[in-house]
Amino acid sequence: MTATVPPTPSHRPIPDPAGRVELPPGTELTDGRFVNDDLLPVPLARRRWTTYNFTALWVGMAHNIPSWLLASGLVALGMDWKQAVLTIALANVIVLAPMLLTGHAGPKYGIPFPVLARASFGLRGANLPAMIRAGVACAWFGIQTWIGGQGIFVLLGKIFGGWAEASEVGGRPWTLWVCFVLFWALELAIIYRGMETLRRFENWAAPFVIVGALVLLAWIAHKAGGLGPLLDQPSRLGWGADFWPVFFPSLMGMIAFWSTLSLNIPDFTRFGAGQRAQVWGQTLGLPTTMTLFALLSVFVTSGSQAVYGAPVWDPVALAARTDNVFGLLFALVTVLVATISVNIAANVVSPAYDLANLAPRVISFRTGALITGVVGVVIMPWKLTETPELYIFTWLGLVGGLLGTVAGILVADYWIVRRTALDLPGLYTPGGRYWYRSGWNPRAVAAFLIGGVLAVGGSHSAPGKGPFPEGGLIPFLKPLADYGWAVGLAASLLVYVALMAGHRRRA
Repeated sequence: MTATVPPTPSHRPIPDPAGRVELPPGTELTDGRFVNDDLLPVPLARRRWTTYNFTALWVGMAHNIPSWLLASGLVALGMDWKQAVLTIALANVIVLAPMLLTGHAGPKYGIPFPVLARASFGLRGANLPAMIRAGVACAWFGIQTWIGGQGIFVLLGKIFGGWAEASEVGGRPWTLWVCFVLFWALELAIIYRGMETLRRFENWAAPFVIVGALVLLAWIAHKAGGLGPLLDQPSRLGWGADFWPVFFPSLMGMIAFWSTLSLNIPDFTRFGAGQRAQVWGQTLGLPTTMTLFALLSVFVTSGSQAVYGAPVWDPVALAARTDNVFGLLFALVTVLVATISVNIAANVVSPAYDLANLAPRVISFRTGALITGVVGVVIMPWKLTETPELYIFTWLGLVGGLLGTVAGILVADYWIVRRTALDLPGLYTPGGRYWYRSGWNPRAVAAFLIGGVLAVGGSHSAPGKGPFPEGGLIPFLKPLADYGWAVGLAASLLVYVALMAGHRRRA
């Protein structure tokens, strides 16, 4: 099939008083290489997510077990609770900026992330950042599903005696694998029903998870008669020379935790009723929620130390200490809801669109979601969370560097080069404004390569703590590795703007 001719002046995209744009009635975009129903702009009538919807989305995504464990990972690296909470709070304020900048295109044009990326990378080149984002999301989906399956396994083990003593398969009880698979299937069943089902799920999941976390705090505070001595524990790092070498890579790791969403947030904001809804919803939902959740995790863990003599950072392991069946069932449901709410929204929606962008003729949103589920198992997520060093420095640091590089190009193109003005039909039309060279923009690719090398080229690991050489992949870039996300974003943004300016002068 071939694309329609770009619209004549009488068929230009129609803006509304709020500045939102949609395709005019009767416009046909039929080239199956770049168009399917899931990638087309959302009509104005269907852009109705409110501030509450976006706030609830972030509350639902932020209140999950890995978020709870972020503070514990930082404390395990030597920080005290104040340093850990400060690091998490600062990281989420920083990552909010690119989140709002890339999210702007969603309510205005109704397009998902891979279609927005076509403006900078080209209609075909957009598959490069889309596949990077999809690969990261598939891995995150597997990690979250594994952690959620473990939570179900632990809590069911308390309810049904002998559950944890089942015979092993692959070094783990077969009952754990059953929990993992059942939880995996439940997640895919929900997302298969579409984005409207996700919106409704997040609306009630967010307050439910908050209540569950507060119940856990009230329970442990009651048992402890207070919050215990953990809040008085000094930092092993202090605030001097030992602190900063841990702080900066940890900050980049915390930024990387949500840097994935800073790219594909248009997948959600495309349903927004306007810019005010997405700006206020995200601002109220992300940094505040993550900071309060980090504080909550510290307070609950402090109480656990007072009760059990040692801090219990894992909320599932802590909930399993109770012998009350109702309490165990409530904790089980809370773990289910919390993990599903983040995993579907953060780690299935994006790769579903990204994979649909790769082959629109054969991959729909639902098919992409199923592919995500399969890949999330194949990558063996249980290997990625074995140690704080591997999880925070290697996995999150590497991911953050690459995604920061893509974010820099998207922000530069949309805000600096194009001043938020896009040719909406051109994003789906080969041979048009965003076709560049056979569908690829070589300037975007060059900016990505330069920014990516600077961001992750110096990746290094302590002996026996990771996959990289101690001196760094590229030794002279090692000093930049601890700032991967910031280096990648700044370098790619500057290079892309310079290359596009030179291209325009020549044109």
